Amino acid sequence: MTDTDWMRLALREARLALNEGEVPVGAVLVRGDTLLVRAHNRREALQDPTAHAELICLREGGAALGGWRLTGCTLYVTLEPCPMCAGALAESQLGSCVYGAADPAKGCCGSVYDLPADPLLRSAVTWRSGVLAEECAQLLRVFFQQRRKREDGRDSAADGE
Repeated sequence: MTDTDWMRLALREARLALNEGEVPVGAVLVRGDTLLVRAHNRREALQDPTAHAELICLREGGAALGGWRLTGCTLYVTLEPCPMCAGALAESQLGSCVYGAADPAKGCCGSVYDLPADPLLRSAVTWRSGVLAEECAQLLRVFFQQRRKREDGRDSAADGE
């Protein structure tokens, strides 16, 4: 399978997150041509600030492989990892990370900060960006438009009371 194929699977996960009212970020962890784990954001469902798709993949991937080192694995994620996730990916000894949309607010792989390029961290993870970027970004736009509409509706109802 290609990077595009794997990202399409991550997008399916992101759509599940959207349907569950979560920020629509999806991820898949693979080794070679084998899918190890698929996940999406679950912060609301689990009431856990660390329940990002990437971290769920790392936890479940380590369990599936019987160890925390994810050498030789690739993580495909629909949004540029935040500082927490980028750090965890580096610590996992992941082989590579491929992400779709850039995150100009919290992205830690070049947008706000470039954690992978920091020589002090000595991370061996290779990073690639832009795979199906527009499709990934579109899901996020839909989510935030829906959220703004809900919030506007609540504000209007509160004003009417």
